[in-house]
Amino acid sequence: MGGDAQPVGLESLFVAYVITQPCIGVKDASCVEVCPVDCIHSDDAAEMYYIDPDECIDCGACVDPCPVDAIFPEDEVPGEWTEFIKINVDYFKQ
Repeated sequence: MGGDAQPVGLESLFVAYVITQPCIGVKDASCVEVCPVDCIHSDDAAEMYYIDPDECIDCGACVDPCPVDAIFPEDEVPGEWTEFIKINVDYFKQ
């Protein structure tokens, strides 16, 4: 078997960057303002922002401006927030 360790059920997902739990309720747009490809989205009903995995160019420009440190490279998402990988992907399946 071997290979990269990924959370069970997420083998087919690839997300360059993931917005996680600290964004909920904060929804600061600093990340949106610096994204060179406008891949960070939300709507009035959403509690947070989401990064479109098909649009993200893996540049990392969004990470430092986030005031609540909610954005991580997919392979560095803290264990307690790995479900946000799927949450981010699922937001764009609506």
